[in-house]
Amino acid sequence: MTRANAAEALAGFLKALHQQAPAEAPANHTRGIPLAGLQDEFTRSLTVLADDASAAAAREIWEKAVAAPAWHGAPRWLHGDLHPANVVVQEGTLAGMIDFGEMCAGDPATDLSAAWILLPAGTANRFFDAYADTDEATIARARGWAVLRALHLLFIGRNGRLGLPGGKPTWEPAGRAALERALAVH
Repeated sequence: MTRANAAEALAGFLKALHQQAPAEAPANHTRGIPLAGLQDEFTRSLTVLADDASAAAAREIWEKAVAAPAWHGAPRWLHGDLHPANVVVQEGTLAGMIDFGEMCAGDPATDLSAAWILLPAGTANRFFDAYADTDEATIARARGWAVLRALHLLFIGRNGRLGLPGGKPTWEPAGRAALERALAVH
């Protein structure tokens, strides 16, 4: 998304979605949970950066995210799978979201990772200002989620999903760009 109001449009969508979920809302074992529960997945995913100079920075952001205080609020509704293939863009800005198959309840930091996954470089601060309901710990967790999701995009771009043969080549550049945005010093 490139239009000037993309950060505000995405923040508005997520603010509307991230309402308290009822007790019977579905949970997801890989979304909305504390990042410490995904340590093995992160370690496996990081192998996609073998011998890459960005691996150390990715690990550092991940470790800060895992060390950040966990979400203690009521579980919120989450899209759970925000990445470029699940966004409809019209005239350079957010026009819609698709694929709610991972929708669940949990820590909104999962979806807030979209500040780096979907938005242009340098717009994360505007996004969080527009979303308004965050603190440093939530932003740290969101950035950790962004690194993990970017690594997943890189992996799928090279190898396909769940080890299936053939990658999705268009996902690798999206993953690299998202990783670069998440690793950038703000």
